Amino acid sequence: MSMIQLDNVHKSFGALKVLDGVSFEVNKGEVFAIIGRSGSGKSTALRCIDRLERIDQGRIQVCGHEVSDPKLDLRQLRRDVGIVFQSYNLFPHLTAEQNIMLAPTCVKKLGKAAARDLAREVLSRVGLEAKAEHFPEQLSGGQQQRVAIARSLAMKPKLMLFDEVTSALDPQLTGEVLKVMEDLARGGMTMILVTHEMAFARKVASKVVYMHQGQVWETGPGAMLDNPQTTELREFVGSGL
Repeated sequence: MSMIQLDNVHKSFGALKVLDGVSFEVNKGEVFAIIGRSGSGKSTALRCIDRLERIDQGRIQVCGHEVSDPKLDLRQLRRDVGIVFQSYNLFPHLTAEQNIMLAPTCVKKLGKAAARDLAREVLSRVGLEAKAEHFPEQLSGGQQQRVAIARSLAMKPKLMLFDEVTSALDPQLTGEVLKVMEDLARGGMTMILVTHEMAFARKVASKVVYMHQGQVWETGPGAMLDNPQTTELREFVGSGL
């Protein structure tokens, strides 16, 4: 069952064409990895899916929402779609637990006690229940990123988007975060991730899309990274990016 569909999506910033007729679909339960060089349009595609950017042409459907519709209920879309960025965006004056409780209490009107239970539950899923009362500055980068993932999970989204969530982390901390994402994948969470982690994409992704110059250049299972069909992907994989 298709949960996300992009159909001939175009997006420019001024004279710069960033997405040039992008089409793909993601089915329920799939882990969908988007790879490509910087400037290939992969993060812009992700931001368009969550309507952080408006598209110029084409159509995007996400979890039954017509994202390109001017009358879109943004709040409902954001309930269904969780997004985690490279920067953790945690509130420094709130503990890990309080950062997670914020959206369920404000958006879903959950009571304090229920929100605290929920926060503990999602922190436990990312292996950080013991850090519930720590402030962000008391946590490593990997731990902060895991709290950011837990914060998204607390809204019980149907879809999770990850935008290069490990690119600011050293290898050991990257491993912590990727393990959490792998566990989510194993649990059946539908995920789209923009990533430079080729080994992770090869291992976990049910489908990989290689973007080049704002277009879907090559698509296939993770194993396609071992046998690229285009010169561009062969050079990209060979460069170790």
